Amino acid sequence: MEESAAKKEYAAFEEKVRRTVYLDSLSPLVTESVIRTALDQFGSVTNVHFIPNYTEPKNTAQCALVEMDNEKQATEVIKTIATHPFMMSGMPRPVRARVAKVAMFDDRPVKPGRKITCRWLNTDDPDFEVAQKLKRLTRKHAAEASFLLKLQLEEEEKLAKQQMEALKANYKKFEMIENVIIDGTANCLADRYGMKFSDD
Repeated sequence: MEESAAKKEYAAFEEKVRRTVYLDSLSPLVTESVIRTALDQFGSVTNVHFIPNYTEPKNTAQCALVEMDNEKQATEVIKTIATHPFMMSGMPRPVRARVAKVAMFDDRPVKPGRKITCRWLNTDDPDFEVAQKLKRLTRKHAAEASFLLKLQLEEEEKLAKQQMEALKANYKKFEMIENVIIDGTANCLADRYGMKFSDD
């Protein structure tokens, strides 16, 4: 009876995974309401869970698991974001979306039939060296990830600067056009060259 209930629970969890989207490169300013508003065009967002990062600074990009109402909506979100730049809350780098994986959920139930055992290893244990290699590999991976994150933040700062410069340049152009219209220069030029001009 318990085994049957466990299977049903895990099957429901797998269904939840299939209708969930993993979002990456989210601005630290993005909130649950921002995500709900942004993805509302694809369907109904039933749950948003930000994945905490305890090892990196708070101003780094964040990621989240977004549960949609059904699998079709989740697929549409992934497909659209993969083919069109999708920006949120001023992040210079487009948001990335992909299919969620079981290992991403911290509330995942135990898979039926799977047993996990933990034990201390003595130095003379055959698995001790394997555990040491895994420990060293984990530290190496953390150092590499931290270095890559630093490069990514530097790149994003450059992108943000370029975007701000482009925004200022465009603002100056529109300001100049508006001034030309307001002071009547545009009408004078239109009359001079026999053109019709409307400021509607």
